Amino acid sequence: MVLAANSDIWRYQPHVEVWIILLAGVAMAGYAHRVIAPKAAPPGQAPFTRRHFWAFAGALVLLWVAGDWPMHDISEEYLYSVHMVQHLILTLVVPPLLWLAMPEWLARLMLSGDGSVGVWVRRLARPVAAGVLFNFMVAVSHIPWVVNTSVESGALHYFVHLLLLASALVMWLPVCGPIPELRMGSPGRMIYLFLMSVVPTVPGAFLTFAQGAVYSAYDHQVRLWGIGVQADQQAAGLIMKLVGGMYLWTWIGVLFFRWAGAQQRADIRMRRVTPGRVAASPVGSRVSNGSRVSNGSR
Repeated sequence: MVLAANSDIWRYQPHVEVWIILLAGVAMAGYAHRVIAPKAAPPGQAPFTRRHFWAFAGALVLLWVAGDWPMHDISEEYLYSVHMVQHLILTLVVPPLLWLAMPEWLARLMLSGDGSVGVWVRRLARPVAAGVLFNFMVAVSHIPWVVNTSVESGALHYFVHLLLLASALVMWLPVCGPIPELRMGSPGRMIYLFLMSVVPTVPGAFLTFAQGAVYSAYDHQVRLWGIGVQADQQAAGLIMKLVGGMYLWTWIGVLFFRWAGAQQRADIRMRRVTPGRVAASPVGSRVSNGSRVSNGSR
């Protein structure tokens, strides 16, 4: 085993394609704010809020972290476990931030028209279709041929990441999408996210308990920080199974407490309203047996 030289690890390698994507995102957001919003945003309300701004900024920062140096270079040349962290950022963290960054009026303008993009997105955003598509892409991205070839081909690597991000955007649309009628109710979202946390445990367990190198592209003599190929695979499986699962279960917990709180507040309002209605009923009103009550006498 040969340790990788620190100078090789930390030598800056710019990825122009990542910066082009980020600058294109900023340019589209600026165009939507300056050109589209004055014409299409509902009157009397701010087209974009501070929440939209910070969610969009967070998504761009995480896209840069996952796609640029040093994470991209370490994940492609040295450690599959870092590659797994990269995938979790692209599929579980960035997509909900992008949806939270989009106001409802802009989402309706993009997805609710009669264009082919909007029609297909609405079809794929149905929970069953979205879940199947996302988990299919996750399974394909872990096929040894796909992993080994994408390590050798930068173009295929970015194409796989693009497909993963697109399928993840569709998967998150029923959970936190900006269009209310495309979102499920809270119980449905909790069940949906639970299922999304179950399926990835299969490839995660396979990586954790596999004997020998699953991906030949990562079975090389140069080892970063002295991490062997077996330990790297096991770390990747645990990251996929535990970290990804805990993240989704955090979403489930937040949804549950919000739903439970809303149910409790609704019950309190009902208790306050019901006695008021009884007290306000007029003297002498008819009861179910047809008799009349007046001043406590028959």
